[in-house]
Amino acid sequence: MERHRSRSFWGRCALLLAALGVACVAYGYWIEPYWPAVTRTQIPSARLPGGSPPLRIVHISDVHSDPAPRLEERLPGLIAAEKPDIIVYTGDSINAPAALPVFRRLMKRLAGIAPTFAVRGNWDAWYWHDVDLFGGSGVHELDGRAESVRFGDRRVWLAGVAVGHEGLAAAALGDVPAGDLTILLYHYPYPDVVPADRAAAVDLLCAGHTHGGQVALPLYGAIITLSKYGKKYESGLYRAGPMWMYVNRGIGLEGGSAPRVRFWARPEITVIDIVPEPAP
Repeated sequence: MERHRSRSFWGRCALLLAALGVACVAYGYWIEPYWPAVTRTQIPSARLPGGSPPLRIVHISDVHSDPAPRLEERLPGLIAAEKPDIIVYTGDSINAPAALPVFRRLMKRLAGIAPTFAVRGNWDAWYWHDVDLFGGSGVHELDGRAESVRFGDRRVWLAGVAVGHEGLAAAALGDVPAGDLTILLYHYPYPDVVPADRAAAVDLLCAGHTHGGQVALPLYGAIITLSKYGKKYESGLYRAGPMWMYVNRGIGLEGGSAPRVRFWARPEITVIDIVPEPAP
């Protein structure tokens, strides 16, 4: 009798665990990829004079558009509601050529909200290097150069470098006048892309690539990041020497044979307010 009860108990436990596993997979497939999170953070900069209003950056990454839209139709409304001064995108754009119209339509709508700047990620460089990802969208694609946007009575500089062209980072930052607020775009969360003698000139490095693991665990975080730094820069805001760096979890799902799920790593829209550094 006792043996029968024990078997019954462990049988119920096995069924419960199986049901929990099925529920987690269903959640990761049907719910979380369609449930974007808006993350808000703030960083100080001595390059903004005291009393200046915050400079608002909206940062997205890793859209990985598929032929059937996922979040692409909702993103412009969510981003417009944050009233950004600048929008930045840090690469990995499409999973298949048939997804290009979906991605371009998104980029065009974003460029209609605020000046929008982009760089290419590893998928863009490896698989779609000959595809005009941003043509006709109004997005400023940066690769080894910098452009400026007027903010109040001064200029903010956006510099960028594509994956595979890391040697152009110095040239991109070389275009920026000394003392101006500078944001660098690069797909990988690798602060060492910035030459050591230029690191102090960069206020913020925006990156992506990790997807926050795409599948993560409570308390532990990302299971895998595909980054040379492992979990060191898996997602969120970091201080990297004199620079700040934000690693966005991305919007879409990795293509190819990767799991088509997100778990504990919701798609992310990051709102970064750059504010004047407090007086000592």
